[in-house]
Parts: sequence; structure tokens; C-alpha cells
Amino acid sequence: MKIRSAAAASLALALALSACAPSDDAADDDGPITVGLIADLSGATADVGTPYHNGMLGYIDWLNDQGGIDGRQIRALAEDYAYIPDNAVTLYDRFIREGAVAIQGWGTGDTNILAERINDDEIPFMSASYDETLVDPSTRPYNFVVAPTYSDQMRVALNWIAEDAGGEAGVAVFHHDSAFGQAPLADGAAWVEEQGLDLSLTNFPMPGDGNMVGLLRRAHNQNKTYVVIQNVSTPAANVARDLADQGLDMTIVCLNWCGDEIFIDTAGPAAAEGHVFVQPFTPPQADVPGLADVAEYLDGRGQTLEDVGLHYAQGWYTMHVMAEGIRRALDGGSLSGEAIKEALESAPIETGGVVGGGTVSFSPDSHRGSSGTGIYRVENGEMTVVELGVTP
Repeated sequence: MKIRSAAAASLALALALSACAPSDDAADDDGPITVGLIADLSGATADVGTPYHNGMLGYIDWLNDQGGIDGRQIRALAEDYAYIPDNAVTLYDRFIREGAVAIQGWGTGDTNILAERINDDEIPFMSASYDETLVDPSTRPYNFVVAPTYSDQMRVALNWIAEDAGGEAGVAVFHHDSAFGQAPLADGAAWVEEQGLDLSLTNFPMPGDGNMVGLLRRAHNQNKTYVVIQNVSTPAANVARDLADQGLDMTIVCLNWCGDEIFIDTAGPAAAEGHVFVQPFTPPQADVPGLADVAEYLDGRGQTLEDVGLHYAQGWYTMHVMAEGIRRALDGGSLSGEAIKEALESAPIETGGVVGGGTVSFSPDSHRGSSGTGIYRVENGEMTVVELGVTP
């Protein structure tokens, strides 16, 4: 399976989607509806950020071909922020000025930096961060998280390890040295204590040079036999390669941003073999109805789901959830942030089995859209199901 990194292509598509589009997108006119997309196409998380962003643009292109939302096209303002929080703030400001009714963000750090602005501007915001602090409407009324939070994913991973070990086990948590990487650490430690799990947990920030041998040796010397990774695919694959090269008997458990085909392809099937993914998004080879439209759209462009990968469908359906909120708000006669927020909270949104096994559902009391995830194991270079619909 190959993931085609297409930053230039995605930006070209974004420009095509927004070309000649007026900025007036009030609910009572027939003009395009503007949304902002903040993407990482060249920064530290671009390996997963690029297919995710391309999936969002693909969905918008597909939706516009279907007639848009009630006959109105979606105008996408899409820009690369290179995983630099200050750039995200600059883009957010520009998108607001250009009339965006909702924004798709990316990282945990920048989403948290923008928190007060999002509240003040009453702008519905769905980032690719699944930080648990974003799901409480009492403090983050306009943030929406479509998938299980990083903390929920960590809880599922720790439960699985406790069961797999059948007793005491040492767990190393390798994490990106950022707000993203640190997001589930405290909740993971609290879960071990609350549930009485016989796990010894130690956190290890991952180096940026790609060499994980020293980190693995430290973890191995502390009798760690499982490595939970809260990072993106390429550094996680480096862990798998170094683990294989060192001949260490340790099992990797990737949370969603490294549990994918990129990990398998980059590590190589032999090094990836036997490692485990906590992955809320259904992989391309699965037979679920929600992937049919994605596959048909790609087929018309000479591509397949296997070409573009899991994170493409993840971006597609995150954009779908936002679009459905906009559709409901428009049907109610308003495109205000409050109207879109209330529309998203009004009823479940179907994903055809792609997200968390089924629907995404928000309420006025919780913006945690889903709590179910799949657990997969790498076997013969493929993601094979261990269990579906797993919750903490």
C-alpha cells in the first residue's frame, strides 16, 4: 500500500474550489458557503496531515459536484501552517475576515491557543486534535471532537495491555514532545490507578532525530514490554524498525495517528508484524458502506482507497460531519455559529461505519462525538481486526 503525499495537489484543488468565489455567504443568499481549513502539509506531522487534508478537499469537491448544500457550493480556504502555532493564529484571523462560518483546524497546541478566540467569535471548530479538554461545552462550546479522545484511546490501550499481559506488565509511553503528545499522559496514569491495573507506566518524550535506539534501551532496562505511542506514523515506524534491529521483545500499541498503513509501509512489514493499533477510523480494506462514496470519487480520478489511505477517509468524514451541521443550520434559516453549534448538537450524524463504528453524536452536554474504537493487529502487512466498537 502506498500513501501519495500530495501537498501541491491539495493546495491546487483548494484554489480551484475557492476560485472566483464571493465572500458574501449569509444564510439568505445563494452564494458559496465559506469554510477554513488549517493543514499541516510540510511540518512535523505532514505524513498524516497531507492525506487527512486531501480527504477534506476531496469531500468538498464531491459535495460540490452533488450540488453542494441546498444548492450552494462550499468555498474552501485551505492553507498549510507547517505545524507552527503562530501561523495557525494568522490563518484563523484571515479566515474569519473572509467570512468563514466554520473552521477545520489541526494540532492540539494551536487549537488550545485559539480557544478563547473560538469562544469569543462563536465559530464552530473541528480540529484533528482529540484532546479531552475540547469535549466539555461548558468551557469549549464551539469545539467539536468527532472521534474518541486521546485519553479514551489511551484507556482502551491500557485495558488491552492489562488483558494481553495477563498480569503485571511494564508500559513505556513514547510521545511527541508537544501538547499533542502530552495530552493523554495524566489521564492514562489516573486510569491505571482508578482501575487497579497491574501496570507500571513511564512516559518518554521522543527525540526529533529519528533514532529511537537509546529510548528503547532505556525502556527495556526498566523492564517495559509494551510501548504505547502517541505520535504520528513516521517516528512510530522508526521505533518499530529500531526495535526489530535490536531484537527486543516489546509490543507497540499505536494510538490513532500512527495506527495506519504509513506505519506499516515505512517500518516494513517484517518490523511492523504483530504490533497493535487503537484506531477509531475504519481502514480502507474494510467493507463498510461509508467508504463506497469515497471509493467511487477516487475511482473517477484514477485512485483507490488503498492509494490514499486511512487518514484520507478520516478527513473526508470529519468534513462530512461539519457539512451536515451547516446543512441543518441552513435548513433552519441561519448560518450563525450558534445555529451551526445547535445543529451539530441536535441529532446523530451517520458515517456508514467509518468513525467509531457508526454515528457521530454531540449534545449540549458533551462534544465527544464518539467513544468506540477498533483494535487491530498487523498481520502479513495488513491491519487485521482484533476487536471493534471497544470503549473504555
